[in-house]
Amino acid sequence: MIDLYYWTTPNGHKVTLFLEETGLPYRLHPVNIGKGEQFAPEFLAIAPNNRIPAIVDPAPADGGAPISVFESGAILLYLADKTGQFIPADLRGRTEVLQWLFWQMGGLGPMAGQNHHFVQYAPERIAYAMERYVKETARLYAVLNKRLADRAFVAGADYSIADMACYPWIVPYERQQQDLADFPHLKRWFEAIAERPATKRAYALAETVNRAPVMDEDAKRIMFGQDARTVDSR
Repeated sequence: MIDLYYWTTPNGHKVTLFLEETGLPYRLHPVNIGKGEQFAPEFLAIAPNNRIPAIVDPAPADGGAPISVFESGAILLYLADKTGQFIPADLRGRTEVLQWLFWQMGGLGPMAGQNHHFVQYAPERIAYAMERYVKETARLYAVLNKRLADRAFVAGADYSIADMACYPWIVPYERQQQDLADFPHLKRWFEAIAERPATKRAYALAETVNRAPVMDEDAKRIMFGQDARTVDSR
């Protein structure tokens, strides 16, 4: 049984999407990042970057000792390889999925995350930063919209870990000051994934873990006040 260390963020949702799709047994360990639980020594032992999600697989394919994995993209790839699901076996299909997985990890996630920060949480309304990240989010939405113009899913005809990586970062589109009506192919894809039974189960699970997210001043201090000393002191 996979042990999943999780909180209700886009990166956390990626992994529950996969696990719910495959039916791979898992045990959920909520890590409340607004209360600093990501700094617990037992969590840092498997996730040294003090970020969720992380997993521990007690039964890896090589038959050896349990394997821990942090970083959501690495987790998706690990689980896809473990199960043989949601990633093609052929070279070209696999490459197609991986490049879009890494596109999300290097672009859509970080840029939308900065959008969230400066639009929603920054103590100062910095017009340049807000405009910069809202526009870059729109550009990335447009890239995805164009990609989806002639295919059902991000990497082609089949749902894959590339879609699971991207979808949770589109869910808060309104907070990112985006209108899906401006991106019709993206909107069609988004609505199709939202209707998948596994997607509904994953997001229903999130509601049981964190029904009313709170971003108070203590949570902001914990989440946004970290520097090198945060790592050195742990």
